[in-house]
Amino acid sequence: MKRRICAIVMMILFVMMFPVSCGKKQSNQNNSGGTSEIDVDLTVLSSTMVYSEVYNMMMNPKKYIGKTVKMNGAYAIYEGENRIYHACLIADATACCSQGIEFQLSGSLKYPDDYPEIGSDITVIGTFDTYMEGECEFCQLIDAVIVEDNF
Repeated sequence: MKRRICAIVMMILFVMMFPVSCGKKQSNQNNSGGTSEIDVDLTVLSSTMVYSEVYNMMMNPKKYIGKTVKMNGAYAIYEGENRIYHACLIADATACCSQGIEFQLSGSLKYPDDYPEIGSDITVIGTFDTYMEGECEFCQLIDAVIVEDNF
């Protein structure tokens, strides 16, 4: 009986010491000086947890649709046949397997003039959404902004 009580107390302490998100929203400053609510803040997680959370976002996208996501990583592009795809790539703990999330910046910006240099570190905040291209479903952050004061 004492072991069960100790185990329960240890689990409660662990959850209290390391709150990943717990459904709580964080308030962060945005570029215009106001605050916005962040539902999923990947910038505060360890590299292992970020990798796991992004993987979960890709496998269970319906759970994240409409949530505001904040992430940081390397800016990358992919030039497709009809458009350019912009993404924020996050390396895992061993830096071998990058994962990323595509984003669409808000406003009428032109590439490359209004975008960061490829490979530069960026922090992106946007609303998680999915879209269909052919028969495939893809994830992206829409109405995104690149936060100027990284880290």
